Amino acid sequence: MHIDLDAFFAAVEQRDRPELKGKAVVIGADPKGGKGRGVVATCSYEARKFGVGSAMPITQAWRRCAGQCVFLPVDYEKYQAASEKIMVIFQRHAEKFEQTSIDEAYLDVSRLGGFERAKGLAVAIKKEVLRKEKLTCSIGIGPNKLIAKIASDYEKPAGITVVTPRKVWDFLAPMNVRSIPGIGPKTAGALAREGITTVAQLRRCTKKWLEDQFGSFGEEMYEMARGIDDSPIIEEWEPKQIGRQITFEKDTRDKSVIWETMEEMMTDVHGQLRAEKKAYRTVTVKIRYEDFETHTASRTLIEPTQRREAMAALGRELLQPFLKKEKKVRLVGISVSGLVALQA
Repeated sequence: MHIDLDAFFAAVEQRDRPELKGKAVVIGADPKGGKGRGVVATCSYEARKFGVGSAMPITQAWRRCAGQCVFLPVDYEKYQAASEKIMVIFQRHAEKFEQTSIDEAYLDVSRLGGFERAKGLAVAIKKEVLRKEKLTCSIGIGPNKLIAKIASDYEKPAGITVVTPRKVWDFLAPMNVRSIPGIGPKTAGALAREGITTVAQLRRCTKKWLEDQFGSFGEEMYEMARGIDDSPIIEEWEPKQIGRQITFEKDTRDKSVIWETMEEMMTDVHGQLRAEKKAYRTVTVKIRYEDFETHTASRTLIEPTQRREAMAALGRELLQPFLKKEKKVRLVGISVSGLVALQA
């Protein structure tokens, strides 16, 4: 079972501020009247009707909303507190439990002995979360983590989708290739140029062709298109790193845009560090160019710290050499690792 809290950050704000109920809410950078930098962290379903989405430049979100959206800053401490209460509910119902992010988790419910019983449990979990925390979630039930993950996104928001082993093949076949985890706009575009837009069409590709085109991820695509996934539930989840990465809507050489986006991501990462009361030792930056060439660079401090200034200094130092190439940038990211809990 995969459970995904619906539009989590925005939903928490709507829950805590009744005047936002039913309104288009965008969580992220300050739009500054359409002149701001940074991106959308998430948004309510009402905002999505305007075409607003996660990782969208905040200025574009501002234009699409035409003044009808409410823009709010990210409050990780509030969202972390809400998440902790909900994860306790999830964990109580699972034989094995894996939290994968602040708003997602996998539950092994094999002990129930069947998919109908698992669906009954899903209904009960949804009701409990709504009653106790006034939030909704979408749940996917499948024979492995891959199918459960895809199923949880199938009937959002507040949906339950059950995919038995016999239905896996037909369930995946008509889906757009973007439904497969890891296939983003660029990979989907490359496939589309070959006439491949659905999972059924992707299955017609040989493993060798996919590996030749996409490297090791090609083999993963080959297996995921067939619903194959043997990854286990990892219990006692503890984040090994906290990070953000953004794929630009258009590849860019504009260093000011790249730096502003990095600054926004660092603010988000620092906010999550504070919410989880953790310090870091290692800072890693990631960059991907227009031709998919990808690089990472890291620097480790002698002592752990929670200071944003240290993260920013290292982030700028690590990223600077990558911006000297005469290539457009497709993606940038920053993460911190070597996490340790701060003393109370």
